[in-house]
Amino acid sequence: MTPDFLVTHSGGFHADELLSSVVLTRLFPKARIVRSRAPEWITPGADRIIYDVGGAYDAAAQVFDHHQRGAPLRDDGQPYSSFGLVWKHYGRDYLAALGLPGAHVETLHASFDASFVLPVDLMDNGALSPSIAGPLAGLTLPSLLETLKPVFDETDPEAENRGFHAALAIARSFVEARIAQSAAKLRAEALVHQAIVATGEGRILELPAGMPFRPAIIKAGADHLLFVVHPRDKDWCLTTIRRADEGFEVRADLPAAWAGLTDRDLEAACGVEGASFCHNGRFIAAARTREAALAMAELAVREAVSNEAK
Repeated sequence: MTPDFLVTHSGGFHADELLSSVVLTRLFPKARIVRSRAPEWITPGADRIIYDVGGAYDAAAQVFDHHQRGAPLRDDGQPYSSFGLVWKHYGRDYLAALGLPGAHVETLHASFDASFVLPVDLMDNGALSPSIAGPLAGLTLPSLLETLKPVFDETDPEAENRGFHAALAIARSFVEARIAQSAAKLRAEALVHQAIVATGEGRILELPAGMPFRPAIIKAGADHLLFVVHPRDKDWCLTTIRRADEGFEVRADLPAAWAGLTDRDLEAACGVEGASFCHNGRFIAAARTREAALAMAELAVREAVSNEAK
């Protein structure tokens, strides 16, 4: 069934129906969004998908609401919003429509649901307060989207719809960018795994480009790796590997003698011609050539191993 109409409620808009609209308008670009609470619109029909309104959850009838008694819950008991319901039924088709490899669709569907969809569902249902974000509470995506609502004394009857469509464009950019980043991480994982195999028991992982590498290193159990080297524009980078997703502790720091130095001062400190930069925090350095970057990495490994032995 290809709908002619995508029906959601009129009045103030929220993240859940906006994000649902992102998915549905990608799949059904010729369908017209209708924002209404009129019975003739929120009654199921073969020509429409109804979401965040309608008082029922009936996938066969294409109605995806969550405000009614007996509203649907996830298997773990957490509530759905309309976004979660739409993602459950249409998310895989949406990912395929974005051109993602079929082999990645299920993984991306699950990861996006857990990291992006679920928080929106919880916030919309009052099960999660934005206040947990502290000073950043007003900068969460749902909060920012709602700032595009018209002000209370706006008299133009079209202001709500203009605000909705402006917010929809912004919501779309965040959803598509987030999924693109997640897809890129899966592509990177394959490349990093190949490099880990090629490295063997070496402590330095050389990659063909800058890319997310830590998840693949953890997945491979490559605990012996200490540093990563890769090209960046005309230079080469030498970076550390963080111990955990949170925080900044690394497996091994770059040498203290390099901290904050550049060019000739850094060359003198490390004895490597072509060394060009070391961050004062000692988590990243740069060199003008691959050979220089690898030489710096070898020196960093020697110092790290020596410190471990003490």
